[in-house]
Amino acid sequence: MAERSFKKEVQQLRIGAGAEFRGEGILAVTKGLLQSGVAYVAGYQGSPISHLMDVLADAQDILEELGVHFEASASEAAAAASLAASVMYPIRGAVTWKSTVGTNVASDALANLASGGVTGGALVIVGEDYGEGSSIMQERTHAFAMKSQIWLLDPRPNLESMVKAVEDGFQLSEASNTPVILQLRIRGCHVHGRFTAKDNRRPAVSLKDALENPARDVDRIVLPPASFLHEQEKIKTRWPAAVKFIKEKKLNEFFAGEVADLGLILQGGLYNGVMRALQLLGLADHFGNSRIPLYVMNVTYPVIDDEINDFCRDKKAVLLLEEGQPNYLEQNLNTILRHAGIATVLSGKDLLPVAGEYTTAAMRDGLQSFFARHRPDVLPKIDAMPEPPPPQMEISQVARPVKEQAITFQRHAKELADIVPPRPAGFCTGCPERPIFSALTLAQETLGEHHIACDIGCHLFSILPPFNLGATTMGYGLGASSTAAFNTPSSKRPISFMGDGGFWHNGLASGIGNAVFNKHDGVIVIVDNFYSAATGGQDVLSSRAENARRSTNNPIENAVRGVGVKWIRTIDHTYDVGKMRATIEEALTTPESGPKVIIAQSECMLNKQRRVRPLFNKAVKEGKRMVKERFGVDPDVCTGDHACIRLSGCPSLTVKESADPLREDPIAHVDNSCVGCGHCGEVSHAAVLCPSFYRADIVHNPSRWDQFKARMRTRVIGFLQGRRAAHLRQYSL
Repeated sequence: MAERSFKKEVQQLRIGAGAEFRGEGILAVTKGLLQSGVAYVAGYQGSPISHLMDVLADAQDILEELGVHFEASASEAAAAASLAASVMYPIRGAVTWKSTVGTNVASDALANLASGGVTGGALVIVGEDYGEGSSIMQERTHAFAMKSQIWLLDPRPNLESMVKAVEDGFQLSEASNTPVILQLRIRGCHVHGRFTAKDNRRPAVSLKDALENPARDVDRIVLPPASFLHEQEKIKTRWPAAVKFIKEKKLNEFFAGEVADLGLILQGGLYNGVMRALQLLGLADHFGNSRIPLYVMNVTYPVIDDEINDFCRDKKAVLLLEEGQPNYLEQNLNTILRHAGIATVLSGKDLLPVAGEYTTAAMRDGLQSFFARHRPDVLPKIDAMPEPPPPQMEISQVARPVKEQAITFQRHAKELADIVPPRPAGFCTGCPERPIFSALTLAQETLGEHHIACDIGCHLFSILPPFNLGATTMGYGLGASSTAAFNTPSSKRPISFMGDGGFWHNGLASGIGNAVFNKHDGVIVIVDNFYSAATGGQDVLSSRAENARRSTNNPIENAVRGVGVKWIRTIDHTYDVGKMRATIEEALTTPESGPKVIIAQSECMLNKQRRVRPLFNKAVKEGKRMVKERFGVDPDVCTGDHACIRLSGCPSLTVKESADPLREDPIAHVDNSCVGCGHCGEVSHAAVLCPSFYRADIVHNPSRWDQFKARMRTRVIGFLQGRRAAHLRQYSL
């Protein structure tokens, strides 16, 4: 069950030539694939391209009508290896995954693919998870493209440009016998817009045709001596073919401007932000017309020397906007200009941030510095900083030069930064993984602190308060492998974590199998929440859901036993903190050698709510009696110790002022976001904290018996509250 359904939106994929397509960027890319005659698509989900996988899954009927095979791969390596279908056959194929982390996993297959080359078009759609909102280390895809000589597209973030880039990518791949990477930034994936559609195309050569007519070209197989010739072929044949295609098809774009002696060179993905920055400086209008000439690199590798020289030759200075580091493009462009003897001043990271995302504010400041250095006369003159307009004024009343708006915007942004508190990532309300770390915290209070290795997934939030657990994270499914070096005699065993998504992605062989083979005497906790929750809630092999197109309900325990683990404990209700704590303590103290595996199972609360809430609301509307559980804290019993919050960390568990005049400390409080998981009460019980937690049942469409009980309870409670209030008044006098 993915976090978002596209069942309704995917029907737009059926529209034909001349019709207007409206929607999200990721949906438009899918339409581009179908218009290009793609024969197969594979991939592994992850931000920001998770929705591409979800769209393809929801569009399965449409894909089958066109003869397109779609496969949710076990990992990025499996996805990349599927492009082997385009090596010997003129079949168009596409794969997708999340940024550099996915490319790293797929690097073996990609390197082989790039070495031997392809016959059919091979497109790798990479969700460039860089900058604001990123969940990974800050690295660029550009380095891998350069290393393996895979051409890299970075289109302008509008639907028309991105769909064209899909079509151009396949053609460029076929023209140069080289795989092509299409880089989609976070904002590009989720931008909304429109474009004029074309008819969907069935694959010119189907997978069935290829199977029935096998082909073999030994020169495309990466074995000596052919592999030694591949490097020469890349430079002498494929590169010139790619350059010729890029120039003839005008994949890069030139935009004229009246300030002819200056220019901007930018990655295509930065175009929208650059235009906004120019607008704020009064150097572009709201229709996208720039006063400064632009060279937009929709292809960032290979760089086209002739186009760079032609753009820079008659200019005294050019600013390159290249996001991230190292400054690959800046080094490349400097070399091109110097070899051509062109004296144009090339600025880049001397005026712009060396690292980090190029936000509109960052680019505006860099552009302003560039113009102030070379043509200060093009900048509007502002004598004084204007006051912000009163909130009740109409928009027409507050119109002022764009430069003044920029100054006001900058000041307001600073004020907001001082007021709005940071929001660190954390577990969702009711998350079944939180009680696992509550239990581990309690176990360490008894047995002392242990070395803990984390893994990619929701459980990685355990490194943050209130748990503050974990020392390393090395990659998806590599939690157990991260403790391999600690396989040494000690009074304390290392502990490692991985999720069910990471287990099936990489952890079974690299973690569990490796631990068995090397007789690793550590504790491995596999967090099984029934989905690949961290990537959007997609099904995995061990998911409990019935999936008509995938094989699910394959228990993790069977796989773990299959590779030789002897000590296994399965907890089927992680909210039982006491049982979870006892199992962890047993694993850390048992005299049995070899890996100890704990499989902690409970359904992801987000997916559970997506599944249960519609059914619950439907039943309530139909008049059925439905009960919703909520937990609370008795204000008369709570002492204000707040140990429950420190050991739980649930967002629904907070504090409020005590109504008792004799108590100065705030008391614990459960707000309305509670989903009734019971974790806070379980923590209190397991830690022997206090009896202040209670469960309340909210009854919808109550029966007559429910109403009678409620009336009786209200009377009894009212009587007791009145008596208590009288006692308090007596003592206050």
